[in-house]
Amino acid sequence: MSRKQAHILLLLALLCLAGCKSHLIPPTFHLPPSPDYADTTQWYVMERGGAADLFYIISTETGDYTRGGVSYHHADTYSDSVRLPMRSEMAGVEQLLSGRLNYYSPYYRQCSLQSFTDPKTTAQRLPTATDDVRRAFRHYLKHLNPDRPFIVAGFSQGAMIVLQLLKEMDRTTYRRMVAAYVIGASVPQQLADNCCNIVPAKGAADTGVTICYNSVRDAATVSLFPKSAFAINPVNWHTDDTPATLLTEPTPFLPVGQQQKDTLTVRLDAQSQLLFVEGYTGTDYMLPLIGHEGNYHSREIWLYREQLRENMQLRTEAFLKYRK
Repeated sequence: MSRKQAHILLLLALLCLAGCKSHLIPPTFHLPPSPDYADTTQWYVMERGGAADLFYIISTETGDYTRGGVSYHHADTYSDSVRLPMRSEMAGVEQLLSGRLNYYSPYYRQCSLQSFTDPKTTAQRLPTATDDVRRAFRHYLKHLNPDRPFIVAGFSQGAMIVLQLLKEMDRTTYRRMVAAYVIGASVPQQLADNCCNIVPAKGAADTGVTICYNSVRDAATVSLFPKSAFAINPVNWHTDDTPATLLTEPTPFLPVGQQQKDTLTVRLDAQSQLLFVEGYTGTDYMLPLIGHEGNYHSREIWLYREQLRENMQLRTEAFLKYRK
């Protein structure tokens, strides 16, 4: 990784933690309409009468696009063509992870993937996405879930925004939080030291905790994020280097019945706080622009989908039992 790339990725992690508002940096670009979260079209919702909810923030599903000769770098949440890949992730995660939980996922003006290739443009664009999710979460707490316990989870860009929500969360709201899943991002050490709402998960059933992990092939693989303050192995839920065996299909792009399962060895490396994954045969995992050989960022949910779903249910049951 070049020094410039490292700078960009470090900036990404820090921007979401700075608490900056979009109005502090005057935009030099055109923005699509602001989502109105009282409008049901700005949500993907699956209410199933569950005792708790999953509030999920999607990853980057948007690229730069042009409309009327004008370039846009944020998702238009009212455009069917721009919404389609966002909805696909929302629906996919709902099917893979939510189980018996109610599911709420807001559309938001996420930055395009191209926004992450230059520090100046990242600094201008990322706060808009964070502001939208901040408003969506407040609407959710006030109008959609006034009293149920909830899990908050996000992947990649969504995971960085989860950290911002944790930083701003009041203690009354935090006491309703079953757990936070920061998937495919890192928790800066300074934030971990100074945010009382961020408590590292130590096992499979603790509550009020933050779960974080990033998967790579080995120590030589380029990480997309700076070193995380902590991590956990989502297969055996250990925070040491105890290896775990995982049998899973390598790709989400083929029906599982048409794939042979990989037998993976997943180990948490104490020095880097990265998951080292051996035995993965997938070849379609590379992300455009920011992807690196041996970095399994795009597979962070798919590989561990069964473990994540079961774990969310386990932590929810533990939380409800404690609450009673």
